[in-house]
Amino acid sequence: MKKQQDGKGKKAGRRILAAAALLLVSAFLMIGAAQMPAFAEWYSEHIYPLLVTTVGRLMGIFPFSVVEVCLYLLLAGVAVSVIVLIVNCIRKGGAGNRIFGWFSKMALIVGILAFLYTVGCGINYHRESFSQAEGIVTSDYGVEELKEVCLWLTQEVNAASSAVTRDDSGLMELEAPEGEGAVEVMEKLSETFSSLEGYYPKPKKVVVSEILSYQQLSGVYSPFTVEANYNGDMVSYNIPFTACHELSHLRGFMEEREANFVAFLACISSERADFRYSGYLSGWVYCMNALYRADPEAWQEVRGTLEPKVEPDLAANNAFWDRYEGAVSETANRINDTYLKANGQADGVQSYDRMVDLIVAYFREK
Repeated sequence: MKKQQDGKGKKAGRRILAAAALLLVSAFLMIGAAQMPAFAEWYSEHIYPLLVTTVGRLMGIFPFSVVEVCLYLLLAGVAVSVIVLIVNCIRKGGAGNRIFGWFSKMALIVGILAFLYTVGCGINYHRESFSQAEGIVTSDYGVEELKEVCLWLTQEVNAASSAVTRDDSGLMELEAPEGEGAVEVMEKLSETFSSLEGYYPKPKKVVVSEILSYQQLSGVYSPFTVEANYNGDMVSYNIPFTACHELSHLRGFMEEREANFVAFLACISSERADFRYSGYLSGWVYCMNALYRADPEAWQEVRGTLEPKVEPDLAANNAFWDRYEGAVSETANRINDTYLKANGQADGVQSYDRMVDLIVAYFREK
């Protein structure tokens, strides 16, 4: 019995050492990327694409979100292991050794997840941004220029609103599967912007999308399985834009404002009216929010020119997210804010809004 216990102790010790090694390697890579941007750039251009074309392609075989299934299995496995641990400690004794063995397994899981996170997206946070890679320069702008951008977006939204299909309640309906459409427009956009070239797996709808809704999230990129996931319960006009946003992360661009801008460009370049509508309306919402903060009167003037057909989508979108506001969403928002700031995005969750700067720069160039 003593030999058996010694054997289990050695296995637990090896697991602890493996976990420590994975955590140290992860920390070394993250610090190296933060201190040496050239390394992060090299990694994002030469190593990370291999993960997308191998792991991403493999995960793409499955029509469901693999990371979602893995999350449920992990939570269930941890819960069962705790119950088994308690039962064995009571019935068989040796609580100290058993707890140490359980802890070593949990530590190894944490180490593996930390390493997968690091190679799947952590290093990419320190590479150059999409706008830097493509030479898109932002600069200060005034209320009048922002208003001009909003008027342009309003015109485009109005034009696209007449081309989309709507249900009986007046809400936009998707023309075709959004996953295929998102891949097509991202591939098309890569013909203009070389930094977006590469393999794109289809984005996947999260089956239990309420998990994202309660966190006020429209989508999420999984670095553990290299998958783009989106909230399937949202109002339809959000889906094309979100799918493209998450796919942009698979090119190694992790900044949220950059991902929003890439999604905007991809959607408005689509031949599908639903994608164009999604892109222009999403950009319109961000820019109009910025205009409201700067000049409520100018906002009111532009707002009055919006086509009435768009109103049901905006109203339904507000109602949808309002349903999930509460303590859970506030906590999730604080966690997301901290996460973004920890990864070099000083504006935190406000970084999503910074796409306005890039849209203004795009409008100037246009």
